[in-house]
Amino acid sequence: MAHLADAKALLDNRGHYTGQTFHGVNPLLLVEKIIRERIFESLYWKEQAFGLNAATLLDRAVELTYIGGQYSNQRPTPFLCLIFKLLQLQPGREIILVYLNDPDFKYLRALAAFYIRLTWGATDIYRTLEPLMGDYRKLRVRGMGGWRMTYVDEFIDELLTKERVCDIALPHIKTRAMLEDADELEPRDSLLGSEVESEGESDAQEEKGASSGDE
Repeated sequence: MAHLADAKALLDNRGHYTGQTFHGVNPLLLVEKIIRERIFESLYWKEQAFGLNAATLLDRAVELTYIGGQYSNQRPTPFLCLIFKLLQLQPGREIILVYLNDPDFKYLRALAAFYIRLTWGATDIYRTLEPLMGDYRKLRVRGMGGWRMTYVDEFIDELLTKERVCDIALPHIKTRAMLEDADELEPRDSLLGSEVESEGESDAQEEKGASSGDE
């Protein structure tokens, strides 16, 4: 079938993978076999994702209205289908960063962040995704239990700390603490700490102004 042939495009005529690997494996294998099969059989994959390239995938990605893995009768979400399509297309980092840094489409940002977590090295993952912890926009999530709400910063935190997100087992990476101990990553300033420090400075300035007025 055409959609299955499309999914096998990264294999040679002997069924061997000859392209770029991520974490030492064929990128398509980062998605478990049973989920891959459900993606291939899904209506969204056949009708919306089958013929996409890096440019036309963007058109689909900006149409996303929720994130998630599987829902209802273990159907893959459009979000999951597009993640798999990205693994197949392997767009360059500059393209993924354009997706990630687009300020208008939060689900496009979530898609790029998930792809980065699946395919990039640990140091680059932390350096690229941690700045998004300051994005507090709401995200709708669809899963086997129905609908729920989360936020971009919470989703990023899950990508950095959880072993499984959106029904996908994330590749193992070193923790931030391990990277800091190995001098591969600089200590991160807490966003909350920065806010508290800023508020403290404002209060100090107000108190100083009040004292000057009393003199």
